[in-house]
Amino acid sequence: MAEKIFNVDFEGYWREPNIRGISEESGVYCVYECKHNVSNKTVTIHRLIYIGESDNVNERIKNHEKWDEWKQYVGLGRELCFSFGYVESTYRERVEAALIYEHKPPVNVEYKSCFPFDKTTVKTSGANSKLKTEFTVLRTL
Repeated sequence: MAEKIFNVDFEGYWREPNIRGISEESGVYCVYECKHNVSNKTVTIHRLIYIGESDNVNERIKNHEKWDEWKQYVGLGRELCFSFGYVESTYRERVEAALIYEHKPPVNVEYKSCFPFDKTTVKTSGANSKLKTEFTVLRTL
């Protein structure tokens, strides 16, 4: 594997009651704690909780085994919400690992302290709250 740059445009945000609207495509996703403002139909992102990847992000989120753990990070009057960024299946794990290594969400375990891929630059845009817009990670193993 060689050095690579990834541009990930995140879509979102989907609140927990609306997760059926999340893409069924291959990609990475972010789980957040948010506050829904009913009057202006917006969300305020408070915290990045988890980053994951899947070949079908919608199904993965709906059936994820960490829902209870995610909920432990949601304060009173707040809820879970999600964003999604398309990533080709060949590179999903590499992009997920770079995002986790750089941002260290509390529920993630793997990739928080090591990055087993070649030099990777990730540029994020769109619904990318709490994510850096550009960063580079070097192999640690």
